[in-house]
Amino acid sequence: MENSRKKLYSAVQPTNNLTIGNYIGAISQWVKLQDEYDCVFAIANMHAITVRQEPANLRKRTLELLALYIACGIDPKKCILYLQSHVPCHAELAWVLNTFTYVGEMERMTQFKDKSAKHADNINMGLMDYPVLMAADILLYQSDVVPVGLDQRQHLEITRDIATRFNNIYSPTFTVPEGLFLKVGAKIGDLSDPSKKMSKSAENVNGSVFMTDDRDTIIRKFKRAVTDSGNEVKYDPQNKPGVSNLISIYMAFTGKTVEEAEADFAGCGYGDFKLAVGETVADKLAPVQAESERLLADKGYLEGVLKEGAERAFGIARKTLSKVYRKIGFYQL
Repeated sequence: MENSRKKLYSAVQPTNNLTIGNYIGAISQWVKLQDEYDCVFAIANMHAITVRQEPANLRKRTLELLALYIACGIDPKKCILYLQSHVPCHAELAWVLNTFTYVGEMERMTQFKDKSAKHADNINMGLMDYPVLMAADILLYQSDVVPVGLDQRQHLEITRDIATRFNNIYSPTFTVPEGLFLKVGAKIGDLSDPSKKMSKSAENVNGSVFMTDDRDTIIRKFKRAVTDSGNEVKYDPQNKPGVSNLISIYMAFTGKTVEEAEADFAGCGYGDFKLAVGETVADKLAPVQAESERLLADKGYLEGVLKEGAERAFGIARKTLSKVYRKIGFYQL
């Protein structure tokens, strides 16, 4: 990796199927970013277990997500691609950072409140401590930037607070990361309710288009998508949230501007518009799905990627952790 470039860190959990919202807001952006930054991309399986997971399913989804990363264009030769649990430094640094994080800060986190409401039978310490582990993820690699959606802004802020607090006590140790707020596709709405973010765990599966959905399923979901009053295909998030959401998806998959997208559908009825967007998405996903299936059939290759990624990630993470241990007074051999 080139030392002159800024370092970037991001991660996705291997839980449920990824949606096209995840693809637009994260993975497709990563493909571009790997040519601009020294990128470290993780499969965040340690974060995943804050909610109960079926073990065999978690292992299966881990490889599926890795295959999807690569099929989408993330190149293990251009970046570090690894599994979070393969680098013990994440848990070790998280424990240290816990002692620089206040209970009140964690209790105020929006995601803790939301997930506690959804999983009232399993409000565990991991659920509350999630942002500290996320801080450890980011700070281990001395990350300069972290691509974040609007819903992750609070997590980045607590990461910055913890890093600054530690640096002020022990002298500069961590790079204080900046947020890289991606404008295109930062929030893709649910097809059934555009006011909600398209989610991997939505109760209504028709509102989320998954990366593994077949062509017929994709088109059926788009045909059922909520639109608005009137019949003009126009980008107006305030007054036409349904149509605007579909235009956002169309722009993300074609690279077209608002003006170009509106021109494509000038005089077009909502039915034809929704069908066209669905076909565009299905056409774009078909080669990604085929490549993902090919990679999944080569388990040896995928495990090789994880092994090399873990070794490279550990080399960087261990340097940071050793520095932290020295600063706080841990006796090291």
